[in-house]
Amino acid sequence: MTHVSVSMMLVFVLILLTSGALSGVVAGLLGVGGGIVLVPVLDWVFGLSGVPHDLSIKSAVATSLATIIPTAIASSRAHRRRDAIDDGVIRAWMVPLIGGALFGVVMATHLDAGILRGVFALVASLVALKLFLPLEGRVLRNELPLGWRFTWVPFCIGGISTLMGIGGGSLSVPTMTLCNYTIQRAVGTASLLGLWIALPATAGFLVADTQDLSLAPLSVGYVNILAVVVLAPITWLTAPIGAEWAHRMSRRQLQSAFGVFLLLMAIRMVWRSLN
Repeated sequence: MTHVSVSMMLVFVLILLTSGALSGVVAGLLGVGGGIVLVPVLDWVFGLSGVPHDLSIKSAVATSLATIIPTAIASSRAHRRRDAIDDGVIRAWMVPLIGGALFGVVMATHLDAGILRGVFALVASLVALKLFLPLEGRVLRNELPLGWRFTWVPFCIGGISTLMGIGGGSLSVPTMTLCNYTIQRAVGTASLLGLWIALPATAGFLVADTQDLSLAPLSVGYVNILAVVVLAPITWLTAPIGAEWAHRMSRRQLQSAFGVFLLLMAIRMVWRSLN
């Protein structure tokens, strides 16, 4: 375990508070998981605190997933009150999502850090591309395929989301909207799907054997408890602010701005993986 000074710990907490606030606002504003903001920030912060380059991204992914749990519970409860969750999708996708998440934990703990950063950069770039393109209203299918032959879809969503440290909304919402779901119902359903990704993934990262690894102070497995304690309340509080802003501002301009942000994060991840 690495050791840091009190001043460094204060800087650590302040950066977490700022990134957590941004994460919550972005989640409420654009309907994408806050993890896509948190992972690159946590990767950087853990690096500053002395965590080795090849471990900081793994701890960032695990910690981000842990912060998703309370946010997903609060968000799904709110969407449930508005009858915006499709329980048929939840029942059909829950088991393969959990399987994909656990597979993602195994892969994340064994893959090279450069590959993890590459996966994040690739998917973040694809999400950014979606935000740039005017895809609203585009439909590929009239209904979401839910049969056993299509269990690979939620399995892949769970696995890729775990490798990225996100709740899956960035992948499941486009999947559902392209299959004729309204954005409101897709976001509502994705909020509960995210819980079934974050819960097993966090459990897996908590019990992972990290006894001989130099992780940040107050880490259990790959999950940093201090970061979770700081981030969870602030993301919970700021998500409604983003939702309120979403009704007052130009969604196209906001999507484009966030797309630029994601591309910058993707470039930074590629740079870190190459250095």
